[in-house]
Amino acid sequence: MSGERKRVIRRLESIKPLRAIIDKSYNESIEAMRRGKPVAWCMLNWWIGDVILKAMDVVPIYPENYGAVCAAFGVAEKYLSLSDSDGIPSHLCGYSRNCFGYVIRMMRELKGEIPPEAPMGGMAKPVLLLASSTICDPRYKWFQLLGRYMDTPIWILDTPMPSTIDHVMDENYVNCLVRFVVKNLREFISFLEGLLGKKMDWNRLDELVNATLELHRICFEVNELRKAVPCPMHSRDYWSVMPSVLFLLGDPKESIKLYQNLYKEVKYRVDNGICSVPEEKYRLMFSELPPWHSLALFEDLAERGWNFVIESWGYHPPKPAENLEKIEDPLERIVRYFYHFFTHYVRESVKMGVNCISISAPFIVWAKEYKVDGAMLHSLLTCRSATSHLYEMGEMLMRVWRVPSLAVEGDIVDYRVFSVDDVLRRAEAFEETMQYYRKERKEMGLDW
Repeated sequence: MSGERKRVIRRLESIKPLRAIIDKSYNESIEAMRRGKPVAWCMLNWWIGDVILKAMDVVPIYPENYGAVCAAFGVAEKYLSLSDSDGIPSHLCGYSRNCFGYVIRMMRELKGEIPPEAPMGGMAKPVLLLASSTICDPRYKWFQLLGRYMDTPIWILDTPMPSTIDHVMDENYVNCLVRFVVKNLREFISFLEGLLGKKMDWNRLDELVNATLELHRICFEVNELRKAVPCPMHSRDYWSVMPSVLFLLGDPKESIKLYQNLYKEVKYRVDNGICSVPEEKYRLMFSELPPWHSLALFEDLAERGWNFVIESWGYHPPKPAENLEKIEDPLERIVRYFYHFFTHYVRESVKMGVNCISISAPFIVWAKEYKVDGAMLHSLLTCRSATSHLYEMGEMLMRVWRVPSLAVEGDIVDYRVFSVDDVLRRAEAFEETMQYYRKERKEMGLDW
């Protein structure tokens, strides 16, 4: 497993307080449990459930994010082994297997106590499990299976997705989805009010929705700055700070101030031609979930002049949606933003004359906007939803923009199935491929 061996990438100073939000959030969950304050374990739900929990003064924790934490700290193998020994299939999502192992350790071996080796203080025992139907395969069954180890109520946020491009482009169809999910959220609020014995603070919910939209606007503007040549911010910096945007860890109002500082530092780099790697020879995208256990790989690639300028569609807010401020109901406002996130890049790709599914569409748009030379596609052995589209997307990148892809196999949590040395060997040969297709793009009349 790779650790912090060297620092080639020029990290941003403003990411440090944003990175600290993660540590602070886990510590707050432990303190909340000790004070009798409710804690919920949540699946990534793209903000629609997060704002409700925060408005109800429930502390959310995200086992998916914690799986990445355990992988980065090198303790995931212990939890994966416990999961395997209890009969959980080894091909199941690495995040869920890490979670199962953690719970087995906490509930069976330690009688409800947090494991002493757990990084960042661990995950406090929840009073609620908040699941979601969005994207991932094991979502319904993951939290249901936790019932084998914990007697905790479960709520599932039902979020149907437009399944075809025609559905994405059909405003009436999307409106039906919005109404359905808003109704589901109202039922969730009623359930929470009964569980917690308190009423929703609708003014607080309205403030949180607006703060989330503002935080995302600033984050989007930071990413717009990354289109500069040379790129001022590497993917490693974004992966370090994304939990405050993706999971709303911490107070969104505090995160807004910190992202404003991040914007200023990135803007300074753009104005002064400062690159995030010593010499930008190649600009790359990364899709989709990173190898959290082997992030030092990107330092090795930075030595070769590889700069990862955009990454991981699911972690990024979309271009700000128009007219949301006119919607009085905060639930409808956040749900319309949720569907804007999942449909915006499909609409943009259609404008470019390219029809593709929602997960591929952002990379088709970004390839041109960020002027990339190549894409690294991380094929995950335990995540079909983040892998099934990769090879089709690679074919489309080549056909539309003559941008080649380097596919690497691995896993988000289990470092035993990822070879840094193999990736580095293949990267050297891939450089010749990227150089060749630069010439082809010029012949096509493209400007990069």
